Amino acid sequence: MPNTWKPSVTVAAVIERDGRFLLIEEETSEGVRLNQPAGHLDPHESLEQAVVREVLEETAHDFTPTALVGMYMSRYTSKRRGTDVTYLRFTFCGTAGKEYDQPLDHGILRTMWMTRDEIAACEERHRSPIVLRCVDDYLAGKRAELDLLHTHLSVFEGGLTMKTDVT
Repeated sequence: MPNTWKPSVTVAAVIERDGRFLLIEEETSEGVRLNQPAGHLDPHESLEQAVVREVLEETAHDFTPTALVGMYMSRYTSKRRGTDVTYLRFTFCGTAGKEYDQPLDHGILRTMWMTRDEIAACEERHRSPIVLRCVDDYLAGKRAELDLLHTHLSVFEGGLTMKTDVT
């Protein structure tokens, strides 16, 4: 049976407060980069659970997703490693809640609140070409209701139930 091509599924959060967006500065194989709080979908979790987890791990903030800003596909080729990966990113917007006194995820150097113009001014430092596009889509008012997403019970270990299971 031939190998089936599969994109790498990721989630990201656009969090805006007083005209500034929460970004993270992180160590990558390509150097220090800026990104929204983001990461990979793990087994046995919904997209919403993944984005809540990633925001907490990378920013030490609770996160409540309120809408889906967009779904984005991009390709990344590492110059250093010579690897080629296609990412399918689900970007949510929502609100940051309580901030905890806990270490940030491995490789995260710090969190930053930046305006759209500040983000645009350092595009060469973005982790992905999608970073600014997600902010611009958010500012343009692009939103889809979260009930557009459905996670079937078969995804969860032991058949755990949650509100995203409702059709």
